[in-house]
Amino acid sequence: MTTHAQQTISIALLVSSLYLALYLELVPLPTIVQKEIIPVLPLWSLVSFGAWLLFRLGWGVLTFRDTPEAHAELMAEIQLARADLKAKGVDVD
Repeated sequence: MTTHAQQTISIALLVSSLYLALYLELVPLPTIVQKEIIPVLPLWSLVSFGAWLLFRLGWGVLTFRDTPEAHAELMAEIQLARADLKAKGVDVD
């Protein structure tokens, strides 16, 4: 049984090994690919990952729905905290 961390580390090692093999020219590729594309792959992947994360954040904000149950629960917790503080002599109004 493998954990999520082990799977992530395994995938990271696999991807870095593949990139290193491409960067060290162990895999024959056309010269233009080898000299102009392979060196910028880490930067390109970092920018793409950042764009994907921003998209996910924007989508989450766009599709965010208010939940009346959570609001009611939060208000009940606030009232409980106010009652507790008033019992201790703290003015919360």
